Amino acid sequence: MSIAHGVKLLGVLGAGQMGTGIAFVSALRAKVPVLLHDKSKDQVARGLALMDKLLSKDVAKGRIQSNEAQEARDRVRVVDALDDMYDVDMVIEAVSENLDLKKTVFRSFSEKLRPDAILATNTSSISVTKIAASVVPEGVSAASAEGQAATGRVVGLHFFNPVPVMKLVELISAVQTTPETLARARAFAEACGKEVTTSQDVPGFVSNALLMPFINEAIMCLEKGVATRDDIDKTFRLGMNHPMGPLQLADFIGLDTCLAIQKTLYTGTSDSKYRPSVLLERMVDAQWLGKKSGKGFYEYTDD
Repeated sequence: MSIAHGVKLLGVLGAGQMGTGIAFVSALRAKVPVLLHDKSKDQVARGLALMDKLLSKDVAKGRIQSNEAQEARDRVRVVDALDDMYDVDMVIEAVSENLDLKKTVFRSFSEKLRPDAILATNTSSISVTKIAASVVPEGVSAASAEGQAATGRVVGLHFFNPVPVMKLVELISAVQTTPETLARARAFAEACGKEVTTSQDVPGFVSNALLMPFINEAIMCLEKGVATRDDIDKTFRLGMNHPMGPLQLADFIGLDTCLAIQKTLYTGTSDSKYRPSVLLERMVDAQWLGKKSGKGFYEYTDD
C-alpha cells in the first residue's frame, strides 16, 4: 500500500549523533529500511553501539518489545560507498555544518538519484536555498523547467539533538522547494513520531535565530565576569525553569557547532548582535568542544 511520504528506502549520510539518531527513529518509528553511510568506520561503530544501547534501554523500560527492537536494528544497514545509496527514495544529509561540504554532497546525489527522490538537509542554520542551487545541472539554467525540477526536491528537515528524545522537527522550504516535496517531508517527519513546525529560509531559521544569541550572550557574561558558570546556569534552571542552563546546553550541542551557527548568523545578516564571543572562539581553538570531547564549560567522563 502506498504511503503519504513515499519513502520505502531512506539514506542517511553521516553516522554522528544526528545521523545515528535520524536512522534510529526512521527505523523504529517510521519502520523504514535505512542505508547509513559515514567515511569514518570508527564513527559508524560508535553510532551503531549507541543505537544498540538506545534499543536495549527502550526494551528494559517496557517502551518496546524485544522483537520490535530487533526488527528496527535489522532495518539499518551500513554501506561503505555512496554508490550503494543512490537507489533511495529520500536521503537525509547530516554532515558537518559547512556550506561547501553540503553543496558537494547534494550535487553528487542530485546527479545519481531518481528524479522523484527527496534531498533533505539536517542543517540547523545554513541557507537551504543556497544548498538547493548547487544541484542545478551544469549548463542548465536554474530558471528552466529542468533546473526547477532539480532544485524543487531539496528541503530542510532540522531534527533536534538528541533525536530519539526531542519531539520537534523544523521544516524549512527553500525558495525552490515544491509543495509536494514539503508535504512528503512533513509526512515522513510525522511518521518518525515528530511534531513539525515550519520556518522561512532565513539564517538560523526560528530555533537557532533565537537560541544561539541567547547562548552567545551567556558566554559573554562568563567572559566578562558578570557571574560564574554555575550561577549563570542555575539562574536559568531555577529562575526560568529551563531543563539545563545555557552553558551546559552549549556543551551538549557542541561548541564548534555553536560557533559555526553563530558565524552563519553573523555573516548572513551583517548584524553585530550576532558577533561570536571571543571566549567561544578560543575554546573551539583549544578543541574544548563540550561533551563530545570530554571538556567544554564542564568536564565529562565516559561513565
